[in-house]
Amino acid sequence: MDNLKTINTLINCFTKLSGIGYKMAERCAYKIIEKDEAFAKEFAQSILDVKRNVKLCAKCGNFCEGELCRICETRKSDVICVVKDPRDIISLEKSGAFSGTYHVLHGVISPLDKKGPNDINLKSLVLRVRDEKIREVIIATNPDVEGEATASYIASLLKPAGVLVTRLATGLSLGTNLEYADGITLGVAITNRVEI
Repeated sequence: MDNLKTINTLINCFTKLSGIGYKMAERCAYKIIEKDEAFAKEFAQSILDVKRNVKLCAKCGNFCEGELCRICETRKSDVICVVKDPRDIISLEKSGAFSGTYHVLHGVISPLDKKGPNDINLKSLVLRVRDEKIREVIIATNPDVEGEATASYIASLLKPAGVLVTRLATGLSLGTNLEYADGITLGVAITNRVEI
């Protein structure tokens, strides 16, 4: 197997990426081997460029290549949407339903993972709410235990400052049949019902 050392090294590198198991890593490695050298150089260079050029927005924590991300550069708003990571911004932007600014936590409070409030991007959120005269903070963390704990903690931090703290609605998604929904989801949907 010594002659496969370089392949195994590449496979092991892929397995270090979150969500990629050994079989997927193996497929990726063999796909790279099948490509020409020009592709390999471009691929390697793009990884190096990302590591050298991408940083966190000084204002919101989103990924960017300058001092501020595109959203912080172009939008002025008194509403901030708080998300777990930059990928959540992409999803919200695709929806077209939100035109305010964002704040990226880069994680959630998770005692099992030994992540507390000081381990996520909260201090700058509190400063932004104060300095930018924010009217509303929408918390858009996942509706799981960690996301709910984080949302509650943020609300307890910000409500004394007089800012409106809201949470994304949860419950039934469009197209769901009631007979297939679980009890917890139905309970949340009833609790979060809205007037029509």
